[in-house]
Amino acid sequence: MPKMKTHSGAKKRFKITGSGKVAFQKAGRRHLMKSKNTKKLRRMRQQGILTPSFEDHIKRQMPYA
Repeated sequence: MPKMKTHSGAKKRFKITGSGKVAFQKAGRRHLMKSKNTKKLRRMRQQGILTPSFEDHIKRQMPYA
């Protein structure tokens, strides 16, 4: 049986943590930072964890991660 292909978009945007959860970087930190308050910027610094319903979909796209 041939190898399965990893989805290129998914491998750039998500990573699987040690406990098997799917992590991603939060959006909104590219530009216009002055207008955003400190609390919001601090929250956006942390990595996000996907909900279990989306997690299965991404894990199927990344079979070898």
